[in-house]
Amino acid sequence: MYPRFVERQIREALEDTRVVLVCGPRQSGKTTLVRQIAGSDIPFVSLDVQTTINAAENDPVGFIRGRDRLVIDEIQRAPDLILAIKAAVDEDPRPGRFLLTGSANLMTLPRVADSLAGRMEIINLLPLAQAELRGKSTSFLDQVFAAGIPKPGSSTNGDGLVETVLAGGYPEALSRSAWKRRLDWHMSYIDAILQRDIADVARIDQLDLMPKLLRILAEHSGQLTNYTALGAPLGMNHVTTRKYLSVFQSLFLVKNLQPWYTNTIKRVTKSHKLHFLDSGLLAAQKGISPESLSRDRTPFGSLLETFVLAELMKIANWSEDRYVFSHFRDKDRNEVDIVIEDHGGRVVGIEVKASATVTAADFKGLLRLAAGAGDRFALGIVLYDHHQTIHFDERMVAVPVSTLW
Repeated sequence: MYPRFVERQIREALEDTRVVLVCGPRQSGKTTLVRQIAGSDIPFVSLDVQTTINAAENDPVGFIRGRDRLVIDEIQRAPDLILAIKAAVDEDPRPGRFLLTGSANLMTLPRVADSLAGRMEIINLLPLAQAELRGKSTSFLDQVFAAGIPKPGSSTNGDGLVETVLAGGYPEALSRSAWKRRLDWHMSYIDAILQRDIADVARIDQLDLMPKLLRILAEHSGQLTNYTALGAPLGMNHVTTRKYLSVFQSLFLVKNLQPWYTNTIKRVTKSHKLHFLDSGLLAAQKGISPESLSRDRTPFGSLLETFVLAELMKIANWSEDRYVFSHFRDKDRNEVDIVIEDHGGRVVGIEVKASATVTAADFKGLLRLAAGAGDRFALGIVLYDHHQTIHFDERMVAVPVSTLW
């Protein structure tokens, strides 16, 4: 079993918080992790079992009554339990009473957000980070916000980087060594999510359009979100498209990255930017293989950007600070792929480049971002496919992608 670096946060939360929710996509390793934390001391129930769901739905109060501590897996499948849990922890507010997992963002369900406010801590668990695969934690974000230049870990570039990006981070997919077998897993995973989990988070009238929409989203990953353009091939208006896309967000398949802007920069684009949350899933949806990239490496850019964003979000989950992710683009097309802001308001810009060559022009968007952020700007980074670090000026540097681990 690979180490999961958010384990420390979960154990700490159980020491002082009544309810702890480990949230993330299916098959990201949530169940394995909470079972390990609970051990044999805390009872475990899974709502993936229909008889258990029936018992929870028929008598949620009775299902919880008498439970001193309990682990509940896939809590989104029986949301009526939330009110029963609220009543239980209000009556007995000892910390660590309920450890929950969810494969959907429960904060999109109003009664959940309202019921457990102040009683629950949420800890996200995405698929495996490269640092976890290598068993060595990384402090990349902490270093760059201190204006330090992180050193690369194990060098991964060229064909090795392509293989890493195409594999993604799902443990089950990574257990398969052949690319074709990983592709089969990714496609089966998507089918299972669409057939089983959508009903847990939303009422969808045109369920048959969801697989088609997801493929369209894959083609637009890394681009500005235009709901009208996304829905047009399926005859969907922008309102319906927005609703359906939000379902994929709730299931941790995609992320709509918010724009970064400030009053000091005029004419800033305020559209969101669409990303998948796993590069392996994205490659499968787009039909990209090692062979196709050997013939034409052009599609690798959007895959690498998705990969980098996901890695950074995973690192943020176990970092000491809290980070907000966004993107930057102005009307003159100066852009930065990923903008990260810490709790103190400091800003780091990251541009992702799929080639092994970096020029001064690659820092154009970062320089514009630095001008807008002023004293809050900590560092501008171009992550690229190489093994050398290149300093362009005091606050601008090109570093290998493998610096992330």
